[in-house]
Amino acid sequence: MKTLDKMLDDYLQHCLVRKGLDPKTIRAYRADLNDFLLYIETKNGDFLDRESIGNYIDTLHRSKAPRTVKRKIASIQAFYHYLVYAEIIEKNPLGRLELSFRMPQKLPRYIPNHIIRTFYEELYSQKERAVTHYQQKCAVRNIAVIELLFATGLRVSELCGLRREAVNPNDREIRVHGKGNKERIIQLTEDITVDALKEYALLFEPDIRKSEYFFLNKYGHPLSAQSIRNMINQLTNAASISMHITPHMFRHSFATCLVNQDVDIRCIQELLGHSSIQTTEIYTHVNLAKQRSVLETKNPRKLLDIKSGS
Repeated sequence: MKTLDKMLDDYLQHCLVRKGLDPKTIRAYRADLNDFLLYIETKNGDFLDRESIGNYIDTLHRSKAPRTVKRKIASIQAFYHYLVYAEIIEKNPLGRLELSFRMPQKLPRYIPNHIIRTFYEELYSQKERAVTHYQQKCAVRNIAVIELLFATGLRVSELCGLRREAVNPNDREIRVHGKGNKERIIQLTEDITVDALKEYALLFEPDIRKSEYFFLNKYGHPLSAQSIRNMINQLTNAASISMHITPHMFRHSFATCLVNQDVDIRCIQELLGHSSIQTTEIYTHVNLAKQRSVLETKNPRKLLDIKSGS
C-alpha cells in the first residue's frame, strides 16, 4: 500500500486537477488531513481503524468549535471516499460511524442602515477632500469596491479575482467565478454602481490594460482581500463608527435586505452563488427576527384595551 503522505498528495492532486477545486480549498484540506494523520501516527493508531478515527473525532469535539469540527470531519470523509474510489482501500471505515451532531445556529452579522449611511458619507467625503492625484485615485477605487460589494453581494475573494474582461459597465453586467470555479452573471442595475465602475476604469485604464485583473493596488498588482479590510477599517475609524465592519458583512447586508423585501429565496441563492439552498436559508432567520420585532411592537391585539379575566 502507498504511504499516507503519498496517498494524501495523490488525493489533493485529484481535487485540484479532476475536481477543479480552488487552491485555498486544497490548502484547507491539506491542513485538516495533516492534523488527522499526525494524530494517528502520534497515537500509533491505524488510519483504517474505526476506534482510532472515533478517538480523533472525540478530541476534536473537546477542543474545537462545532463548525471547525464539522469541516474537519467532512475533509476526512472526502479523503476516504477518494481512497475507495481509487481502489486503494476496500471500504470506507467511516461508513458506520455516527457523525451527525447539532450545529449552533449562527445568524449572519449585517450592517444596520444608519451605520451604512454614515459609512457611505465618509466614503464619498474622502473623494471630495482629496488633494493629490494619488488620494483621488484611492478614493475612486474605494468607492467602486464598496458600491460593487453592496450592490451585488459578491464575496470579497470574487471581487478581488475579477478579470478585466469580466467587468462590463457599458453592458451593465459582471461575470463572476465563485466557489468551485462556477460562473454566474450578475446584472448591474444601479446607475451609481455603473458610474463608479466607469470612473475607476477610466482613471486606472493604463494599469488595467497591463494586468489580467480589474481591481488593482498602487503597484498594479491585484487588489487583495486584506487591502479591502484595511480600507474598510480606515473608513470606519474616520467616520467614528464603533462597529467592526468586515467585507463579508456587505454580502450579509445585501442578502438580508433582499429577504426583508420578500425576494424569492431561490433568486437570492443564485445571486449569492450558493450551491445549496440551505446555506441561503440562514437569512430567513433574520427575517423571522424582524417578524418578532414587528409583532411585539405593532401587534393589533395591543389596540384592544381588554384584559383577560382574573
